[in-house]
Amino acid sequence: MSTVLAPYLSFRANAEEAMEFYRSVLGGEVTSNRYGEFHMGSPEEADKIMHSQLVTPGGLILMAADTPDELDFTPGTNFSVSISGEDVDELRGYFDGLSEGGTVTAPFEQSPWGAVFGMVTDRYQIHWMVNADPAGSDG
Repeated sequence: MSTVLAPYLSFRANAEEAMEFYRSVLGGEVTSNRYGEFHMGSPEEADKIMHSQLVTPGGLILMAADTPDELDFTPGTNFSVSISGEDVDELRGYFDGLSEGGTVTAPFEQSPWGAVFGMVTDRYQIHWMVNADPAGSDG
């Protein structure tokens, strides 16, 4: 098995909803475990997501969890998620889907480095960068 980089996103009680949204945009299957399955956290948080993973047919991996109430949670301030590839139409579909209910911060268009690139903050305040480079240089 090769080494992969998988972003891990934190939410506050809506990881399940967010992962279903990402599955609807990116495709693939989501698997999840809840705090209660492992007898972790408070009884009030037993149904929250302890770990969730989305694996797409194209090999993208996205992980997420609900941050327990006793831990600090500040959404959208310390990371971005980048999706890069060669298929402009596929990546445009991801960009358009992530934009639904979100805010486009840079339109998905030709970039100075030759790729088609855009940035969006989705409805969950997650920052995304989408880079489509048909030449395969992953600009």
